[in-house]
Amino acid sequence: MFKRITFDQQIMGGRACIRGMRIPVSVIVGQVAHGATVDEILRDYPDLEQEDITEALEYAVEK
Repeated sequence: MFKRITFDQQIMGGRACIRGMRIPVSVIVGQVAHGATVDEILRDYPDLEQEDITEALEYAVEK
């Protein structure tokens, strides 16, 4: 269901991350919760794509 959310024990101890990068879903969700815009997050994390943020939020809703 979530193509951009990965789990790997070798990366961030198996926490939900974006596309195998060391960017946990919780960090993205936390940024949004504190008022960051998509553009601000993309500027802070240049390896991310808008779809990564969308899927991180969808994953958080499901969990």
